[in-house]
Amino acid sequence: MATPLLHFLLIALSLTKINCNPTARTYIVRVDSSSKPSVFPTHYHWYTSEFAEPTTILHVYDTVFSGFAAVLTPEQAAAALQHPSVLASFEDRRRELHTTRSPQFLGLRNQRGLWSESDYGSDVIIGIFDTGIWPEHRSFSDLNLGPVPRRWKGVCEAGVRFSWRNCNRKIVGARFFAKGHEAAAGFGGIVGGINETIEFKSPRDADGHGTHTASTAAGRYAFGASMKGYASGIAKGVAPKARLAVYKVCWNKAGCFDSDILAAFDAAVNDGVDVISISIGGGDGVSSPYYLDPIAIGSYGAVSRGIFVSSSAGNDGPNGMSVTNLAPWLTTVGAGTIDRNFPAEVVLGDGRKFFGVSLYSGKPLYGKMYHLVYPGKSGLLSASLCMENSLDPNSVRGKIVICDRGSSPRVAKGLVVQKAGGVGMILANGVSNGEGLVGDAHLLPACAIGSDEGDKIKAYLSSNPQATATINFHGTVIGIKPAPVVASFSGRGPNGLNPEILKPDLIAPGVNILAAWTDAVGPTGLDLDTRKTEFNILSGTSMACPHVSGAAALLKSAHPDWSPAAIRSALMTTANLKDNSWNSVLDESSKRPATPYDYGAGHLNLDLAMNPGLVYDLKNDDYVSFLCAIEYGPKTIQVITRSRVNCPVRKPLPETLNYPSISALFPSSSVGVSKKVFFRMVTNVGEANSVYQVRVDQPKGVKVSVKPEKLVFSESVRRLGYYVTVAVDANNFVMGESGALFGSLSWFDGKHVVRSTIVVTQIDPL
Repeated sequence: MATPLLHFLLIALSLTKINCNPTARTYIVRVDSSSKPSVFPTHYHWYTSEFAEPTTILHVYDTVFSGFAAVLTPEQAAAALQHPSVLASFEDRRRELHTTRSPQFLGLRNQRGLWSESDYGSDVIIGIFDTGIWPEHRSFSDLNLGPVPRRWKGVCEAGVRFSWRNCNRKIVGARFFAKGHEAAAGFGGIVGGINETIEFKSPRDADGHGTHTASTAAGRYAFGASMKGYASGIAKGVAPKARLAVYKVCWNKAGCFDSDILAAFDAAVNDGVDVISISIGGGDGVSSPYYLDPIAIGSYGAVSRGIFVSSSAGNDGPNGMSVTNLAPWLTTVGAGTIDRNFPAEVVLGDGRKFFGVSLYSGKPLYGKMYHLVYPGKSGLLSASLCMENSLDPNSVRGKIVICDRGSSPRVAKGLVVQKAGGVGMILANGVSNGEGLVGDAHLLPACAIGSDEGDKIKAYLSSNPQATATINFHGTVIGIKPAPVVASFSGRGPNGLNPEILKPDLIAPGVNILAAWTDAVGPTGLDLDTRKTEFNILSGTSMACPHVSGAAALLKSAHPDWSPAAIRSALMTTANLKDNSWNSVLDESSKRPATPYDYGAGHLNLDLAMNPGLVYDLKNDDYVSFLCAIEYGPKTIQVITRSRVNCPVRKPLPETLNYPSISALFPSSSVGVSKKVFFRMVTNVGEANSVYQVRVDQPKGVKVSVKPEKLVFSESVRRLGYYVTVAVDANNFVMGESGALFGSLSWFDGKHVVRSTIVVTQIDPL
């Protein structure tokens, strides 16, 4: 038996040899596990005998996925693909993170409602796939928690500054996954792999993102919380008594690799989590087919075993078709604002005031006026964006600098201004960001403003070269109206892979969210930010996703027998479409009413989700039928499901999936009247003897009929189906600005309203 040191040296030598080949990459190989010859005692022995050298294998998957990840040349990967037992092979890819008061905003109250009914999520285990955790934070105290649930089979993996003592009755397990990440270093992607000067090779969080999302989902009550005085109060997660299992798959300033994410899914399912929260996705706005997407594959393996998976919708909004994590078994979460803000204002020398936001906590400007300068007037893009080394100290020293948003981190622009001698910064949105604002913990006096305000300030400077301004900061303001508003950055529909399934599913709080923070970096995450803060305020669909993960934990605790699809249905059909002014939810980027392409079913409303009345349930076979419907062959489907399937001779339609929303697609070449018929099945989870009537809000110019119009449930009849017919007349069919028309159908019994969104659009098949 080789010593650990000798074994490590053998691996390093082998990887060095193969990495000398510039074409070598990490490949994820899907193998039909049932084909293993009996001569091999394990799958690992089989893989190392027939497909790859032992020292090049990074992960072996055996739960949500059957196969392995290994460092191979393209020729070796192609050769493996010729083997009759290999179903697929795809290259490892890098993913990105989709970067308090929100529980109250969601309707959660002490000693009543969902918190009380679910005992605050006690004994439900949430798996967090992220950058790790700062275990000493008081948000992760296990004070007065009962013993770790006996079904838990996970471990507390030791590493740099992390030992088994860092786990407790709150953090029940912690692991880290780095092999795919380290292998990629040899391909010229990430120099040196894990940079241990800024990172811990352990579950400890050097980035902050994982600590933030974990405490958002399940942080304990933390009194006297704030971020440098902002958002002061009691910080708490959505499910304060839920347990946390930490899976570190993302690394500081280096992203997350598919092979490691898939390994984490394998581990989490075996460990015994109930909910998985994954605020990760493609950063390029392009979604891979499900059989090439390890998040889709891993989450199918989890959902098929009864584990709810919440994922972020991505931050590439407000562009259409920017939503990511599209698999119908995932719950995809966009971001909205809450009723709290951190206002700041720019006051111009002519007395005009422009309102924006800021989390600057240093020495204020005390109303003193300073000269304004806009480096972008030179015509240099780098100067307008205040990129590194782009500013002339002679022109910005002692002035307030206008910087355009984009291309570099918002707070980094302020650092560039500060280094060049500027006294303050006005961060102006471009057209693509519109009026959408997020607060940042700036290192110098700075205020973020919308696109329109930015244009007006630039026009003032253009007409008055001696223009002056100052910036005032107004701390924390609550009771903001309107809220929620769909965040401008939140990923938008339609679904770019299968528009028959509306994505995102819903939105949740994701703007200016206060939650726990690591002690390893300052609130901005910049190397030069030496400040420490116990809590931080962040924005992104990354922040929205764990709100839904915590909500799922509460529902799982209150209803242990509900499936992941039933939980998602309860969240979607009870979602809110009105803001706190009782008007339609607005789109932050346009200031106009938002649509289901922006918010899906609506905004998370936990007051109603505990008792939704009816749910749209789904089983594994339903998802398999969906995969058959989108014309995946049996071999391709097996890549996702692990089991062999036979699609029916009569191919089903994708829209027949029993989803809580309905998307009716008509070809643009349609003439005359066209019809689509949908079948849906609802399960009564409320009072046994209930009678529901249907109410339809028809999309403009569309005829929607439902049969039957009444559903009568009893002790013996818990599930009933109905048909929806959507008819359009091509002669009178006028699309809205979003390229679709929207309506809804609702079932109501006097107590419950079970609402499903209807989307009608014209689209030509690819």
